[in-house]
Amino acid sequence: MTPNSRTGAGRRSLATLICGALAAGGLAAAGVTALEPEAASASSHREAPLISGTPQYDNTDLYAFVSPDKPDTTTIIANWIPFEEPAGGPNFFTFAEDAQYDIHVDNNGDAQGELIFRYTFRTHTKNDKTFLYNTGPVTSLDDQDLNITQTYDIELLKLKNQHAVSRTKIADDVPVAPSNVGKASMPDYDTLRKQAVHELAGGATTFAGQADDPFFLDLRVFDLLYGGNLSEVGNDTLKGYNVNSLALQVPTHMITESADQPVVGIWSTTQRENAEGHFVQVSRLGNPLVNEVVNPLKDKDTFNASGPWDDAQFLKNVTEPELPKLIEAIYKIPAPDEPRNDLVDVFLKGVEGLNQPPHVTPSEMLRLNTSIEPAAEPKRLGVLDGDTAGFPNGRRLTDDVIDAALQVVEGELVGAANDLGDAVDANDKKFGAAFPYLANPTEGSRGPLAKGVDSGNDVRNQLGDALRPAGADGADDTALIAASAGAGAGGLLLIGVALMWWRRMRGRAY
Repeated sequence: MTPNSRTGAGRRSLATLICGALAAGGLAAAGVTALEPEAASASSHREAPLISGTPQYDNTDLYAFVSPDKPDTTTIIANWIPFEEPAGGPNFFTFAEDAQYDIHVDNNGDAQGELIFRYTFRTHTKNDKTFLYNTGPVTSLDDQDLNITQTYDIELLKLKNQHAVSRTKIADDVPVAPSNVGKASMPDYDTLRKQAVHELAGGATTFAGQADDPFFLDLRVFDLLYGGNLSEVGNDTLKGYNVNSLALQVPTHMITESADQPVVGIWSTTQRENAEGHFVQVSRLGNPLVNEVVNPLKDKDTFNASGPWDDAQFLKNVTEPELPKLIEAIYKIPAPDEPRNDLVDVFLKGVEGLNQPPHVTPSEMLRLNTSIEPAAEPKRLGVLDGDTAGFPNGRRLTDDVIDAALQVVEGELVGAANDLGDAVDANDKKFGAAFPYLANPTEGSRGPLAKGVDSGNDVRNQLGDALRPAGADGADDTALIAASAGAGAGGLLLIGVALMWWRRMRGRAY
């Protein structure tokens, strides 16, 4: 198959076939997505029974694209921890210390990984005698007021037949951008984000930290199909939620087999350490939506624990998919004929002439042709709208994979033109023009500062001083009392409480 170049303006709407009173395109998909079991799992958010109970290990989405501002590099973004409520303190959100967060690269189409970029994390606590994530305003990643911090290492493994033939540490003790507690705690979060971008030897760049969830879609389907009358659509259900992201930008030659074979297959996994000290794979993600709308419940946990080289066991789920049959039963839209070899190309092989490597072994992963230059004006439907730099040739942050996937599942590539979609066409926040491209996370405290509190050396700073371990900054009772002089009556009360806490932590009677 070759990409179908066309614009969306001339396509025939299917809305009247579904519900004559509905607006074209968007509401059609509202009914469609509502039919699918586990639909509350955004791309890979809580998509399988076992992983839904352990969010620290749960891959949510994977992106891979030629960097728009550095086209000789490839950017890979992998996200974890779905549905992070920004105000979810006091512990907020950290990567797991007993996990290996892996990004795999298959650069010859054999369904085996030739490279793994492995991220491992350590958590550091300055003062475990307070419940606070931060004890005052945080202005840098090494600020004493940032009580809970994380750092990470990256190891590059080169493999043959899934056995490591070499291991190289390419990053050591790199700081993680923290959860965005709020503007009182982190008045300039953008600075913290920039400090977490780290350049590596050899031209690679890495980032780890919290970000706005870049996946956009309407998931409001469980109130009896959008209120029972398909009237509520077009709402980005993930608006306001964050994720923990890993972003890696590498020189493209570092991951491709050769200039003559520029297609790479990419997937991410999480391995968790068990009671015996062995690491076991518990989550896996390549293309979006596969473990949600393609695999039935009986296969979801198995898929998360498997590798692409074993994907033959899931072939029937692709060639005889459930979703088109449900749509036909409810909305009378004919399901495309089976077997669905068009879906095999999209999900298991890559599109011929676009991102299918030679002699490909069918296997599920996100495939990217790194020789295709970034589009000057990316189109949200990617290849379906003639933009060959977009999904399913890799996946950019701006690609509308819900609309594209729905249209492909309903036969777009076999002549059944349609306009299915969820009426959410873009993320609620704009993405950045430079690495790591992700939007900053939504802050946990989104209201105004308390009355009478403004910037400067106010009670927030003084409380932070009181909660630091003894000797951290030479703080003592005298300095604390002196600092309270200009705080006012309310400030003196809080300083008094802080002083009692501080004395307790130093083992004094009060």
